[in-house]
This record gives sequence, C-alpha cells and structure tokens, in this order.
Amino acid sequence: MLFRARKDLVATSALVLTLTLFFIAGCVPLVQDGYYGRVVYVYDGDTVKLANGEKVRYIGVDTPEMNYKNPPAEYFAEEAKRFNERLVNGKRVRLEFDTERRDKYNRLLAYVYIDNISVSAKLIEEGYARVFIIPPNIRYADDFLKLQQKAREEERGLWSE
Repeated sequence: MLFRARKDLVATSALVLTLTLFFIAGCVPLVQDGYYGRVVYVYDGDTVKLANGEKVRYIGVDTPEMNYKNPPAEYFAEEAKRFNERLVNGKRVRLEFDTERRDKYNRLLAYVYIDNISVSAKLIEEGYARVFIIPPNIRYADDFLKLQQKAREEERGLWSE
C-alpha cells in the first residue's frame, strides 16, 4: 500500500512537472522561427488572427486600411483583404521572425508563409501591398523592393491607376 501511494505521488509529480514544462514550452514557439499556426480570421491585407488568439502583422508590407471605425475603406483595401483571405484563411501558416517580434499594439510581427511561399512577397508581387520597412526588421527589404518595382512597372493592383 505504501509503495502504491509513493508511486502515485511520483506519477502526480511527474505529471505536474510535465504540464509545467509543456506550458512553458507552449509559450516559447511564439518567439521561435518555424512556429506554425492556423489562420482563423483575416482583418485586412496585412493582419491576421491565429487559432491561438495571436494577432499577426506581416513584416515588410502595408496594405490599404479597411477603416472599420471610420469608413470608407481606402482604395484597394477590400481587394487586398480578399486576396489575403484566399491565400491564408483557414490554412496552416509558418511564421518567421526578425529582430523585433512585437509592435506597439502587441501584435506578433512575422514573415508569414503558406506552402513555403512568402505571403508578404506575394502581396507585393501582385500589387496588393506596398513595401513598408521599419528597422530593425529589414531581412527581406531588398527582395521586397525589387518585387514592388516590378509590380509598378507592370501596373499591377495598386499601381494600375
């Protein structure tokens, strides 16, 4: 009987330790590259919500604002949101972080990938977003600027007027 009680105590302690470590580890992936999450809501062309409740702002891009509090939406905002929805809504995405991981609104700042395709790059390439670089998050600035130049030359999306 004493052996069983001790065994139960050890098992309970191990479970508590495991759950504690799991909880701590569960918080860590949000600050490590390669974190995966499912997009459950698209706010606009450059911001999404993950199933874990985190709001993610794409690094390196700016899309027209939806202006939910003060309509109407900016030119091409609806199109950018719809394009973003088609790319990521309901899908599993991979996040890659740069130097700063949160903005002043406490949103995660990340390069978001769907099937190894950069969502930011796709938005720029198709003309749904402008390059928006805020140091120190500059990892892909040069690549994004090249894509924007090509989109402008081809008069895609925002650059069609």
